[in-house]
Amino acid sequence: MTTARFDCQHCTTSLLGKKYVLKDDNPYCVSCYERVFCNYCEECKEAIGSDSKDLCYQGRHWHKSCFNCAKCNHSLVEKPFVTKYERLLCSECYTNECSSKCFHCKKTIMPGSRKMEFKGNYWHETCFVCEHCRQPIGTKPLISKESGNYCVPCFQKEFAHYCSFCKKVITSGEITFGNETWHKECFLCSGCRKELCEEEFMSKDDYPFCLDCYNHLFAKKCATCAKPITGLKGAKFICFQDRQWHSECFNCGKCSVSLVGEGFLTQNKEIFCRKCGSGVEADI
Repeated sequence: MTTARFDCQHCTTSLLGKKYVLKDDNPYCVSCYERVFCNYCEECKEAIGSDSKDLCYQGRHWHKSCFNCAKCNHSLVEKPFVTKYERLLCSECYTNECSSKCFHCKKTIMPGSRKMEFKGNYWHETCFVCEHCRQPIGTKPLISKESGNYCVPCFQKEFAHYCSFCKKVITSGEITFGNETWHKECFLCSGCRKELCEEEFMSKDDYPFCLDCYNHLFAKKCATCAKPITGLKGAKFICFQDRQWHSECFNCGKCSVSLVGEGFLTQNKEIFCRKCGSGVEADI
């Protein structure tokens, strides 16, 4: 009578009377099984043999004895845990190390509880309240000041300015001119009505004008180049009798030398340096 062969599926060594492992209904000797199929532990980097329990999470494997919290080293077998940057943490260590702290009460915001985020800080939902009425703000519109966060009705009651143009509340982007305030989009040139919030402007009788309108309507004209004289950014100009000049235009009418800070002579509407005007009867 012939005995049926019972060999390792990989190396064909007889398994009669030997320890073996079944894989997909095929028998393997322990050596071949561990060499071909076993996984390696994430913690100790050793093979997880057939006589050890293989714990698997998200494609990674651990010995049962290595499946521990990365911080307190307590076993996580059959216990709740969290992963943070591929580290395993028990719930308590995760809460202490990784959970946000409430900006108001400084206590931990427990995982699973609702938290509010604003400008990079976190609050318990019950701590995120209006600084004035103390009611929870939740996801309602809010306005922030150095003194705290406010619901819109409280902010309007306590702090808001009203736009001089549209008469509505200004919640952000306030422009102040004279003793009045405007929304940025309401601060317009009194001439052409374009926005002035990011423009240089001049005023006339407490009304703002863009430079083009001001120059066209009000600015004096240079007696030499006939261009407007605005005096912006500290620009200097010269006045004599009823005439004005840009400082760079105040030159001798004959030799073109600058007359700024120098004596000069005039004849009719011309100005001359002393040398060029020496034969001319001075007006002054």
